Amino acid sequence: MELKNAREVNTSAVTAVGLIGGWLTARETGVRPLGGVVLAAAGAWSARSWAAKAGPATAAGLAAGYIAAFGLSHPLAKKIGSWPSVLSVTAAVSAASWALSDAK
Repeated sequence: MELKNAREVNTSAVTAVGLIGGWLTARETGVRPLGGVVLAAAGAWSARSWAAKAGPATAAGLAAGYIAAFGLSHPLAKKIGSWPSVLSVTAAVSAASWALSDAK
């Protein structure tokens, strides 16, 4: 098995899968750590590509934003609801990922 070249990965899509998919996995299975596995796997896959495309500093910043989005989605959900919260933070992270990495 061979991994796709890191420079060819669409990280904006992968981060969306990680945040939305992680949330849905936790919600639908009732197993929050399983959602965390989805979140972490997508984050690691994205970080590999961010580093290859944009360098370690940008990769660190995008990874911090990805983690912060996950954390922010929880208190934001109490104010605007779960779906709007998850979609909002996902849009922000995916847009940043595209602008700082995928568009290069």
